[in-house]
Amino acid sequence: MAMGTTIITILAVIFGIGLIGIILIFNRIIKHRNGVSEAWSGIDVQLKRRHNLVPNLVEVVKSYQNHERDTLEKVTAARSLASAATGPENAGSAERDVTMGLRNLFAVAEEYPELKSDRNFQQLSAQLVEIEDQIQFARRYYNGSVRDYNTMIQSFPANLLAAQFQFAPEDFFELETSTEKQNPQVSL
Repeated sequence: MAMGTTIITILAVIFGIGLIGIILIFNRIIKHRNGVSEAWSGIDVQLKRRHNLVPNLVEVVKSYQNHERDTLEKVTAARSLASAATGPENAGSAERDVTMGLRNLFAVAEEYPELKSDRNFQQLSAQLVEIEDQIQFARRYYNGSVRDYNTMIQSFPANLLAAQFQFAPEDFFELETSTEKQNPQVSL
């Protein structure tokens, strides 16, 4: 009888340790997934700040030159699409368009020295630089959180539990296309 009780006790301890291990792994996966959600929220806040700044920049530029309407309309349209985008992949694509529009807007500003010296334009430009820095920091944090989460759900033994509960890998947030990452070709 003592031998049967000992075996049952050993099996109960092994089962208990296994159950505790499963609970710990599951909770770590949830922690990483919540970290990804929190990090995306940080990016979303910064993108909204940028989207709110774009109309002000457009208005300042518009007050200087009306014949640059095409550039202004493209920036405004890109901002509207980006505001409606959801998820890292869609938002990344839409934000690339906003970035290109802003580059074009600043190229227009380069042609007008009086615009570049305008106090409102300078303040908005400084705010945009600050926001772009914050987006960069938020993107790094988000991508780090995604990396940690994806590593967690793809590593053994957590991958067994992740597959069972259908935890899916998250996408990284990229603002550059593969062609933008390449070094430009310069010939002299």
